[in-house]
Amino acid sequence: MHQRRSLSLLNVAYLLIALGSVLLIIGFLGCCGAMRQSKCMLLTFFIIVLLVFIAEVAGALVILVFRPLVDELIAKIGIAAVSTIKMNYGKNPDITGLWNTTMSVLKCCGFHNSSDFVGSPFYEENDHQYPAQCCGGNSTICHPMVVEVVWTIAGCFPKISQLFADNTVVVVSVALAIAALEVRLVNSFSI
Repeated sequence: MHQRRSLSLLNVAYLLIALGSVLLIIGFLGCCGAMRQSKCMLLTFFIIVLLVFIAEVAGALVILVFRPLVDELIAKIGIAAVSTIKMNYGKNPDITGLWNTTMSVLKCCGFHNSSDFVGSPFYEENDHQYPAQCCGGNSTICHPMVVEVVWTIAGCFPKISQLFADNTVVVVSVALAIAALEVRLVNSFSI
C-alpha cells in the first residue's frame, strides 16, 4: 500500500515536470516567434494559448454548472481519505505528517470529524485517544471526552468545503479575468 502511494506521488511529480516542459515550449514559441517575426511560430503560440483559454473557461463553467458532481467526487475522495486515516494514521509517518500538517494549518480534526481516527493505529496504540490537533494542539494526545465536551473542532472537509463555497465566485472571477486578459493580449499582439 505504501509503495502504491509513493508511486502516485512520483506520478504527480512527473506530471508537474511535463506541465513545466510544455509551458517552457509555449513560452519559447511566443518569444522566438516575436523576435524572428515568424508567422508560423506565432500562429502555433496563438493556437496553444487559445486552447488554454478554452480550457479555463470550460473549467470555470464546470465549477459553476456541475457543482453537485464536484460534491459527489469530493465525497468519494472523503471515503478514500477516511480509509487512509483508519489504515495508516500513526503507522505511516508520511500519512501521519501530512494529516498533522493539514489539521494544524486548517485548525480541523480528521476528514469529517474526530471519529475518523477510531480504529486507526494511532488510536489503538494511544489508549483510544485522538491526535493533539483535535484538542487545539495543546498536548500530544487528546482524550475523547475532551473532544466531545470542550473542543468542537470541525473536520477538514467541512472547512475546505466552506472555504471553497465562500470563494467560488472569486475563483471563477479570477479564472475568467485571466482568460479575458489572455484574449486582450493575443488581440494586441495579433499577426
